[in-house]
Amino acid sequence: MASSSQPATQIASTRTEAKPGKELVIVTGISGSGKASALKAFEDLGFHCVDNLPLELLPDFATLVEQSAEVERAVIVVDVREGQTLDRLPEILKGVKKLLRTRVVFLDAQDAVLVRRYSETRRPHPLGRQETVSRSIVEERQLLDPIRNVADTLIDTSNFNVHELRAHIQDRFGQEEETKRLLVSCLSFGFKNGVPLDADMVFDVRFLPNPHFVPEFRKLTGLDPNVAAYVREFPQTREFLTKVTDLLLYLLPHYVEEGKSYLTVAFGCTGGQHRSVMMVEEITAELKRAGYQVKALHRDTPR
Repeated sequence: MASSSQPATQIASTRTEAKPGKELVIVTGISGSGKASALKAFEDLGFHCVDNLPLELLPDFATLVEQSAEVERAVIVVDVREGQTLDRLPEILKGVKKLLRTRVVFLDAQDAVLVRRYSETRRPHPLGRQETVSRSIVEERQLLDPIRNVADTLIDTSNFNVHELRAHIQDRFGQEEETKRLLVSCLSFGFKNGVPLDADMVFDVRFLPNPHFVPEFRKLTGLDPNVAAYVREFPQTREFLTKVTDLLLYLLPHYVEEGKSYLTVAFGCTGGQHRSVMMVEEITAELKRAGYQVKALHRDTPR
């Protein structure tokens, strides 16, 4: 058992290479070490997440995951809220591991860091208000010792902020194809109807020649091949497409690294019918070719 003044090993793991098939991860550890943030990171990776599942339900939950046609990977959080029954977890794990590939992740942090985090959040320790936070941490370590001893992965979060912990979880438990799991929504709109409130980035394409003033294009949209070809034939259009694509391909990996799971990029023209629609379709195609999950949305086109 780690003493109340000693941090966990920064990263100690018996992790083996991931194999195809079902997987169950049990996240546990000291209160204040970042379990909630870790759970969100697992959720972003596509894990089915359950917080504070009673231990007696763990075998049934494992069976449900093993038999489910929809759930491939799942995470549960088990911690000191479970109470005195925590010492049963090692025995329960023996049966669970016969059903599913199971890993136990134990999060820890230095005592001084934990005390500071409680001071900053002003939240009481789960063991109650009767003792000081420092004393509660000592008691919690004793209660969690049986779980710590069976952990496959120990992570000391003392020097991690929320984003770094999320990135660490995604790096260790994400599958290769999930490195570009960020969902990008490319949205066209018309400035006359207002800028979308949920847009993370907004590009104004009203500087491009307007097909609205070409009679045969007026009633069409940028989805029409002829309208798209008309807008694309101008050199400023092609240059803008190249520069915006390069910018997004530079930015997106950094958003992924910061743990962002979705991004809305909006393109606006006057009415949201021609230039912005064409631009969204072009950018969507470019990002898909780069391997990102992208969907094209047109807010103001006729329905």
